Amino acid sequence: MSSIPRSEIKPGLRVCIVLKEDQRTGNLTEGVVKDILTKSPTHPHGIKVRLESGAVGRVKKILLTEQSQSNSLLS
Repeated sequence: MSSIPRSEIKPGLRVCIVLKEDQRTGNLTEGVVKDILTKSPTHPHGIKVRLESGAVGRVKKILLTEQSQSNSLLS
C-alpha cells in the first residue's frame, strides 16, 4: 500500500488511521483530522495525524468529506 502524501491531508478531512498498538493487526480507526504531526512531505508508513478524538496514528485511507458527500447527494 503506497503512502498518502502530506499535501493531500488537511484538518477536517475524514480518514482511517492505524494506531501504534494496531500496527501488527492493521486494525483501522476512523475519525476527523485535527492536527498533522508529520513534518515531511511523505513517510513510508503514512503521515502521522491527531484526530479530533485525540487518537494518534498514521493515515492509511482518506474517506469522503462531509462536503464531498453532500455534493454527491445533490447530483
